[in-house]
Amino acid sequence: MYIERAIDEQLEIWRNALVRKPLILRGARQVGKSSSVRNLSKKFNAFVEINFDKNPEYLTIFENSLSPTVICEQLELITNTPIKDGDTLLFFDEIQTSIKAISSLRYFYEERPHLHIIAAGSLLEFALSEVPSFGVGRVRSLFMYPFSFDEFLTASNEKILLNAIQSASPENPLPNLIHKKANALFKKFLIVGGMPEAVLSYATNGNLLEVQRVLDDLIIAMETDFPKYKSRIPSLRIREVFSTVVQQVGNKFVYNYPNSSLNNVQIKEVLELLKMAGLVYFTTHSASNGIPIGAELNSKKRKIIPFDTGIFQRIIGLNLGELVLEDDFALINKGNIAEIYVGLELLKNTSCYEIGNLFYWQREAKNSQAEVDYVIQKGRGLIPIEVKSGTKGAMQSMYKFLEEKQSSYGIRTSLENFGKIEKIKIIPLYAIGQILKQS
Repeated sequence: MYIERAIDEQLEIWRNALVRKPLILRGARQVGKSSSVRNLSKKFNAFVEINFDKNPEYLTIFENSLSPTVICEQLELITNTPIKDGDTLLFFDEIQTSIKAISSLRYFYEERPHLHIIAAGSLLEFALSEVPSFGVGRVRSLFMYPFSFDEFLTASNEKILLNAIQSASPENPLPNLIHKKANALFKKFLIVGGMPEAVLSYATNGNLLEVQRVLDDLIIAMETDFPKYKSRIPSLRIREVFSTVVQQVGNKFVYNYPNSSLNNVQIKEVLELLKMAGLVYFTTHSASNGIPIGAELNSKKRKIIPFDTGIFQRIIGLNLGELVLEDDFALINKGNIAEIYVGLELLKNTSCYEIGNLFYWQREAKNSQAEVDYVIQKGRGLIPIEVKSGTKGAMQSMYKFLEEKQSSYGIRTSLENFGKIEKIKIIPLYAIGQILKQS
């Protein structure tokens, strides 16, 4: 069973383009890259899928030649399937196992520009780092993430609710009953997370306990991959650092954490590996004095969030009853799970053609500290976002930011319905992904 994804629309645009480049789908393990390609393949008369992990014998084709003509001739003979421009979708899966196969993509653009060819891989970023000029200007990347909340609603057969959320605004809030329904589904999404297997399990049977078993399987698979990141780095070291990221969510990452067995250099190396694997995302301090927002960064001040709320809640053992049944923000936000969710939604709703980045702002003046959870760029302005527990949450940091940076407005996201207080727009957590799509 295939569940509709937002990226399907972009894949369809690519399929119909008069001029197209070979496509590389990039993203963490098991976020649905291969499934999306196979779904797209239904639009073609022929589909050739080459999985280099399952069939390593195909690697010899690329050892002997990088010519698209030679490669396609041999693949046609082996698969007994014609590879025709405009008629066949050619899919190289787990391409990270072959640097030469990655390098061949640029030649497909030059010699077979009308052939539809897509590549993907579970640990592709590690291979791409070894071929920095693998196809600049000749290959296009699309970045995939786990399911967003919008996609989760689609999977849950809640498209009418999704349309209502997309039509709402601070000036036009949702009716209270609809708002409560959206919040209830949002809380379930925190538990399920966005990994396709977990979402499919919930969409199929609605059993949150079974979802926990699926998440356990995914965590084991994730840790099994650790030795593949870099052979000279012990997997125990990677587990330690990932566990520390989970424990420090919501705060600036501290390298001298309790019971550390690693030095700063070793920790930084592992963090970069986890980032490349798509298992963590950095939220970097920005002075936020103007655009582009990434112009004044302080890489020594970073928060780090894990890649999925479902995986996160399973690792730290959150109380599922509190998450589902309670309306108290403090109970729901145990472990800063709401802050993780907001960061992930911002990434998932960034253009799939660019690498998403997260930023926060902090002021550490004497007797005047202030911090804003996220800062985004919209047009030529910077918008601060705070994750707050409704009206109980003080907004001093937000107002300091608005005053110092002369931003036109700020956003408070919580369990509240849409609304507005002076220069603060109130956006429900379930709708926070919409703000990047709105003009």
